[in-house]
Amino acid sequence: MAETTSLPAADTPADPAPTGLRRTLAARHLTMIAVGGSIGTGLFVASGSTIAQAGPGGALLGYAFIGLMVYFLMTSLGELAAAMPVSGSFASYGARYVEPGFGFALGWNYWYNWAVTVAVDLVAAQLVMAYWLPDVPGVYWSALFLLVIVGLNALSARGFGEAEFWFALIKVIAVIAFIAMGILMLLGIIRGGETGGWHNWTIGEAPFAGGFAALIGVAMVVGFSFQGTELIGIAAGESKDPARNLPRAVRSVFWRILLFYVLAIGVIGLLIPYTDPQLLRNDVSDISVSPFALIFERAGLLAAASIMNAVVLTSVLSAGNSGMYAATRMLYALASEGKAPRIFSRVAVNGVPVLALLATTAVAALCFLSFLFSPKAVYIWLLNTSGMTGFIAWLGIAISHYRFRRGYVAQGGKLSDLPYVSPFFPFGPIFAFVVCLIITLGQNYEAFLSDHIEWSSVAATYIGIPLFLLIWAGYRVLQKSRFVRYADMTFPLRKRG
Repeated sequence: MAETTSLPAADTPADPAPTGLRRTLAARHLTMIAVGGSIGTGLFVASGSTIAQAGPGGALLGYAFIGLMVYFLMTSLGELAAAMPVSGSFASYGARYVEPGFGFALGWNYWYNWAVTVAVDLVAAQLVMAYWLPDVPGVYWSALFLLVIVGLNALSARGFGEAEFWFALIKVIAVIAFIAMGILMLLGIIRGGETGGWHNWTIGEAPFAGGFAALIGVAMVVGFSFQGTELIGIAAGESKDPARNLPRAVRSVFWRILLFYVLAIGVIGLLIPYTDPQLLRNDVSDISVSPFALIFERAGLLAAASIMNAVVLTSVLSAGNSGMYAATRMLYALASEGKAPRIFSRVAVNGVPVLALLATTAVAALCFLSFLFSPKAVYIWLLNTSGMTGFIAWLGIAISHYRFRRGYVAQGGKLSDLPYVSPFFPFGPIFAFVVCLIITLGQNYEAFLSDHIEWSSVAATYIGIPLFLLIWAGYRVLQKSRFVRYADMTFPLRKRG
């Protein structure tokens, strides 16, 4: 039986970060990283189109269902990250508990995902800023915000954590204010809710419109909206007392999702009929279509569009800030394990892997393609190339946790020695895996139902899957790697107490 190694308690002075990075992220940073990762344009802009497609009940069910799946996924990640808090966690867990090539492909997949996502967010920032200053070339805004994001990440992990804390706080306040105002409108305390009420759930095909196909379509959109909650796993290697703070952050995720998404969708569905044509529009460049802006305007807040534009800009910059951090740490972790050029494992005196940061910045510079092409075209192109990779990371988390627990128990490990135990094993990771797989394979299922299949659209949607499998297969062939047997697994665990 392979030997299990116990590390020093997390609160002792001799508790170095396993990755060699500095532990500077506090509990409040981890909580806001998890919460902030799940609140973005998917809620502020795309939520209206989900209600229009599936009706208020269908949208509510879709968000609740995917939210439950994400919670199961976070409990799986919490168990892994608390036991083995390393930066670049998914790649390390996949290599250690599944197969080295799987971890290699998972790491490069995730690095590419977030590096390109930074570029996506910087182009989105151009579209948002055009609302106020349409005559200023968009590339100027991308350059400015790229410098800001790189600067925040170059300071220290705490600099990233502080920025993300305040970015997330702005989003949280906006959602709470929206929910509170919506409830007051429904109660008749604030004007604008005269046409709202339960009857909006009985109009047309409500509450469930479009049938099962619409529900699947909503699940796709909602899945994208929740991507980013797994960032606490990446931040684990630089968090203070991860054995205590990571489980605390994981436990808070479900209730935040319940509050921010389910209540917000419920309020929108009660105040705006799903047949309202304005809900069908879904464009980050036109914030007036946001259901949040629509309801604020009905309450008499004339500056609603400008306020929501500022909140969406905050969301975009928050996503870019998080993406830069996640991609940088993943590239650093790959380099530290010999799966990327060693030069990217160099760390500056402030604990930041600067060369990995610069490499990620080079990919994020794809945003400047908008100088040559339409910003909207560049936005859609970059979004399509990175869309699938986030779900692949989620699948990797579910598989890694399942094999971790099986191997740990097979070697006689006691669950009481784990810093955090997922209460839903084995149902949790299996459920998350199945749902993620369905969403992944069903991203563009409608293309196969039409008379003429647009293969270019299909390729843009699914290109991430063959690339991942090709990288994995290539590693297996060149390195002659094999799946890790349960008996050969090692567990560097922190005991309770």
